[in-house]
Order: sequence, then C-alpha cells, then structure tokens
Amino acid sequence: MNVLTIAWIALPFFIGFVVYLIPKLDRYLALGMALASAAYATLVFSAPTPVTLQLLDNFGVTLLVDPLAGFFILTNALVTAAVVVYCWQTPRTAFFYGQAVILHGSVNAAFACTDFVSLYVALEVLSIAAFLLISYPRSDRSIWVGLRYLFTSNVAMLFYLVGALLVYKASHSFSFAGVQNAPPEALALIFMGLLVKGGIFVSGLWLPVTHSESEAPVSAMMSGFVVKAGVLPLVRCALIVGELDPIIRAFGVGTAVLGVVYACFEKDTKRMLAFHTISQLGFILAAPEVGGFYALTHGLVKAALFLIAGVLPSRSFKELQEKAIATPLWIVLVAASFSISGFPMLSGFGAKILTMKNLVSWQVIGMNLAALGTAISFAKFIFLPHKKVEKPEELGKVNRGFWLAVTLLIVSLLVANLVYIEAYTLGNIIKPLATIALGWLVYLLIVKRLSVKLPRFLEQFDQLMGMMSLMLVFLFWAVFAT
Repeated sequence: MNVLTIAWIALPFFIGFVVYLIPKLDRYLALGMALASAAYATLVFSAPTPVTLQLLDNFGVTLLVDPLAGFFILTNALVTAAVVVYCWQTPRTAFFYGQAVILHGSVNAAFACTDFVSLYVALEVLSIAAFLLISYPRSDRSIWVGLRYLFTSNVAMLFYLVGALLVYKASHSFSFAGVQNAPPEALALIFMGLLVKGGIFVSGLWLPVTHSESEAPVSAMMSGFVVKAGVLPLVRCALIVGELDPIIRAFGVGTAVLGVVYACFEKDTKRMLAFHTISQLGFILAAPEVGGFYALTHGLVKAALFLIAGVLPSRSFKELQEKAIATPLWIVLVAASFSISGFPMLSGFGAKILTMKNLVSWQVIGMNLAALGTAISFAKFIFLPHKKVEKPEELGKVNRGFWLAVTLLIVSLLVANLVYIEAYTLGNIIKPLATIALGWLVYLLIVKRLSVKLPRFLEQFDQLMGMMSLMLVFLFWAVFAT
C-alpha cells in the first residue's frame, strides 16, 4: 500500500505532462485519473490500518491516508470525473484537461500530507492550477478574478510559511504534531493561511466573486474540493491538539451562520451557492471528528448545483421566478436542494444528523439556525416555476455530458446515504423535516417578499487584505487565551 500511495500521488503530475504530449487523449486521461483516485479511496476504506509514511527525516515528507482523508479523496475523484464528463462534448482544449488533472493531483497531495512544508508546496501548486483554470476563458474579467484569487492566496501562504518555520524552530519537525510545542504566534500564522485557503469566516469573502464568476465546471471544482484542501489540515490540527478543538469549532459555527445569512438574501444563483459553500464549510469544522462525511456530501451536491446553475436561462432569481424553467432541470435542481437541506434518502440527511450529534452544547443553537437558513435559501430553487419540455431546444445549453455528470453526482448522493444508515430513526427524521418545513414557510411568508441587499464592500480586493489583518489579530488573541 505504501508504494501504491506514492505512485498514486505522483501519477496525476505525470498524466498532466502526457496530456500535453498526446492532446487527443486529454479527456480519456483526465477521466482515467479520476477513476484511479476513486479506486484508491475505496482501498483506503477497506484497508485494516491507515497508511503512514515518513520519507527522509524531520525535513522530509509525512503522509497519512486514513478514512478521514479517504472521504476527501473520494470527493475529489467523483467531482473531477463529473466535470470531465460535463466538458466532454465542449471545445475545451488539452490545456484545460491538463490543468484539471494537475489541480486534482495537488489537492490529493494536500489531503494526504501531514507536514507543513509538503502541504505548502501542494497548496501553492493548487493555487497556480486553479488560477489557470479560472482565467481559461482569457476574458479581462476572468483574468482579473484569477489574479485576485492568486494574490489573496499567496499573501495568506506567506503568513502560513512563517508559522511553519516557527513550528520547526520549536519542535525540530515540520509535522502537524509539532503544533503541540509551537508558540502561539506560529499557530496564529498557520491558521491565518489555512482559513483564507479554506474560505472560512470573513477570511473566505474572496470566495463569492471567484466561484460565481468562474465557468460552471471550474466553480464545481473550486467549491467541490479545492477549498477543502485548506479545511482538512484544520480538522487534523483540531484532532491532534485538544486545546485547538474549541477554536476550530467556534470558527465552524461562525462560518456556518455568516455564510447562510448572506445566502438567504442573495438574489444571484451562483453567488447564493458560493455563500452557501462558506456556510457548509462551517459544518465540516463544527464537528471535526465526523467532518469527512460532511465534506463528501457537500462536495457532491455543490458540484451538481453549480453545473445545473450554469445551464439555467438566467442567474437572477427574479427572472427565474418570472420565466418557468424546464421540468427536467427543475427535478435535478430539487434533488440536489433536498440533499443539502437534509431531506431523508439523500446523504445530506445522514451527514447533518451525524454532525448535529457530535456538537458540544454551546454550538447547538448556532448550528440549528444555520440548518434553518439552509432550508430557507434553497427554497428559492425548490419553488421556482417549471414547465413541460415540448422541444429539445427549450433545454438551452444542456447536452448529454451534462446529464451524465449530474446523474453521477445525484446517484453518488443516494449511495453515500448508506454511509450512516443508523440515522434513520423516527426522531432523527422528524426534526430535519420540521426544520425544512419551517424554512419553506419563512421563505414564502417573509424572505421572498423582502428586498434586502447586503453590502458587498467587504468582498472588495483592498478590504480582503484588511480583513486578513484583522483576522490575524483575532487569532493571536484566541490562541494566547487558550
């Protein structure tokens, strides 16, 4: 398994190179890499013990592939496969597929490594590949959005790198376990970098513009698995050092509530999904010990929703409410919305129940409010008018690749529902159904009639840098107080 793990980490970078040499095989190679990762994740779940590797010495690479990482790797594999299938019949070039494979590989490496230097390298490669995919259309807007993402990410990683060096100075190791002996300022700097990369709390306000302005398949990858490369290390730190667990959980609650408040009042479909990504990342951090399953569920459903949003006739909820969408599109939109709202028979139900059961008492009110806000915001999709399709042209930009990709993601949500089958008790079923019903009532009676526009100035580029500084001050205070 050790040799297989090293080969699996190196393979995407080799395939990304081969894609440029043999461009005619770009789609096949990209899909093959995604399927290989899915097969590897299956092996991880069936292995009797986690894979642990330490190459070289304390300066070297430390890897840990356990079931927690397995959920994140499987998310990466399924979303990448869906995106490749979605793009199969489009004129995207080998450059796109090559970068998608490299992005896939760098995210896998970030999920597997448990030392700060290897993680730094993986996150930097990830940032460059993501920038090239965001700016792929080569329009002025896409290039600016890509540069904005790259600059914000690089500034955050400078903080992270200084923190990693301070960890080594204190423990003579770059391993995650070194944070136990690290000074508070090291933890604050590392967390600053990871919070920005993971799109957590106000540090994640770069995310709505980046995810909403990217092309649909890129948004699906960014929201499905890219941001989680910054979230898993935070989860691991919370599990390794008990004193950090309350801080991570607090960020989880704050992120879940902040994101869902914006999502409830957002009038643009893709921006609403982007704000909801922030909120759902909070659910992963709120209960770190079960965050893997929630990450899988969220990655699948959010990728499906971004792909569907990409073929809707408009991004504006107001226009969608005035002009009925095709019923087949509405059906898959409702299926995905049901899952993220926590409706039974889809994996969002089990993931939410499992998360709620692992909260500590002070988190319960905030996370229940976030769950209610989720039901309110996705009622916007569920109650859209729809009509029967008379002619294929009425489906707009939809092609066979779209249906295959969305079917793969929705079926995966149904299958993943079996991961926590113990959730199906009468009490567990009644509570989310009541939350969803209350959310729909609040939407129909209040939110739908309101015309509230929340300020966007915190998303401006210069404000993002300011918020990063404020967050660093807060982290210093939080870590010193622990």
